[in-house]
Amino acid sequence: MTETATSGLDDSFHVFDTTLRDGAQREGINLTVADKLAIARHLDDFGVGFIEGGWPGANPRDTEFFARAQAELDFRHAQLVAFGATRRPGAKAADDPQVRALLNSGAPVITLVAKSHDRHVELALRTTLDENLEMVRDTVAFLTGEGCRVFVDCEHFFDGYRANPEYAKAVVRTAAEAGADVVVLCDTNGGMLPAQIQAVVSTVLADTGARLGVHAQDDTGCAVANTLAAVDAGATHVQCTANGYGERVGNANLFPVVAALELKYGKKVLPEGRLREMTRISHAIAEVVNLTPSTHQPYVGVSAFAHKAGLHASAIKVDPDLYQHIDPEQVGNTMRMLVSDMAGRASIELKGKELGIDLGGDRELVGRVVERVKERELNGYSYEAADASFELLLRAEAEGGPRTYFEVESWRAIAEDRPDGSHANEATVKLWAKGERIVATAEGNGPVNALDRALRVALEKIYPQLAGLDLVDYKVRILEGRHGTNSTTRVLISTSDGTGEWSTVGVADNVIAASWQALEDAYTYGLLRAGVQPAS
Repeated sequence: MTETATSGLDDSFHVFDTTLRDGAQREGINLTVADKLAIARHLDDFGVGFIEGGWPGANPRDTEFFARAQAELDFRHAQLVAFGATRRPGAKAADDPQVRALLNSGAPVITLVAKSHDRHVELALRTTLDENLEMVRDTVAFLTGEGCRVFVDCEHFFDGYRANPEYAKAVVRTAAEAGADVVVLCDTNGGMLPAQIQAVVSTVLADTGARLGVHAQDDTGCAVANTLAAVDAGATHVQCTANGYGERVGNANLFPVVAALELKYGKKVLPEGRLREMTRISHAIAEVVNLTPSTHQPYVGVSAFAHKAGLHASAIKVDPDLYQHIDPEQVGNTMRMLVSDMAGRASIELKGKELGIDLGGDRELVGRVVERVKERELNGYSYEAADASFELLLRAEAEGGPRTYFEVESWRAIAEDRPDGSHANEATVKLWAKGERIVATAEGNGPVNALDRALRVALEKIYPQLAGLDLVDYKVRILEGRHGTNSTTRVLISTSDGTGEWSTVGVADNVIAASWQALEDAYTYGLLRAGVQPAS
């Protein structure tokens, strides 16, 4: 058997990624050439066999991508794929400029999209069914004759099969007989269900003998299930996109498909050790496309192995497998214990272990922490998204008091609107640190920003570690149960020191007071994380 690139995997099963072409059609994604090159490197690092780069000749960006790819990409695992269409009706493939553009792209593999739905042939291509078959035959034969490996995507295949099964199968036969290595059955409209996919793929495989692949859109929420159903029926080539990006609601998500194939089916579809990189790769690609990673995405989401209910925690304490279908480390993720008013003793003990705090089986201590969490969550605090604030609470109970790096005497924030439409925001902080009384004033682009700056001015000379902290996110929520300007406010702040990130929470009857609480926790935790000893 032949090998794909240098992956060491045989050619019996293909993982084909189309993030750079089909995934880029998602609303809100607009990839530069540099973005596409970066994503291609991530996908190759993950170990997919084929990366579809786009449609050379169709737009300047994709043409430039393929030109730069030849010089700048040095794949270890993947082969680059160029996408295009069969020749025009009434022409010859050798004379078609867009077919020539596919050859000139330098890609060793070419995917051709072909019409397999009779109505699309007659209404969209405005040609005959026989001429469409000849377009497929001529283009595949020409490209394979030029030394290219060719895959054929049968667009709208499942809808076309429902309307005219014999013609849809004729397109598959024609492509395979002309030399296509794989004929991909596409659920272009995304309307199929797993049982339908499995039945059609089984029949087409038996009737044509072609090597089949599957391309599933997610309009019914079944793209991953449809892809796996096609594999069950004999497909040996799956087309997916990273994080399920794609037109409308998206495509089959690469990561749960690959994880299922490796961990549930026992198929070796990635090079050794690459599955453990899956969570990192997913998040890295999300950063490149500038979309927040889905927290609840299977396998790779930060909540994929997060446990909140006390009953679950009690079982996990005995054996994590009781409430987890795999070990999260297999896909580069981690188990997380969420602390909330639903927490029981087991949740607190496991969370303490996760944070490196040995509670030593102290039932009284654990009980106090449980009651403290429930009391504070009743008042509006939320610790499941504020691990740093919870750790400070836990340490305060375990160590006999809070970590104290500074004591606040008072703070004040002023927001001033002037008749000329200009604004001024100023804050003053009075505190004690290491026996010294400090008064600091600062301006900011809002009262909370002014408070943050004033706190930094007050503390950075004593604690220079604070200079390396950045506030990276700020969220405000008005809590239910009270209305209007009397509402209770919860603030979540995320802070980074360049190597890690943590979240803190504050709750008060106004947004500035709640923000101050979260800021105090953020800087206290930052100093704790930096190994600074509390003030005596």
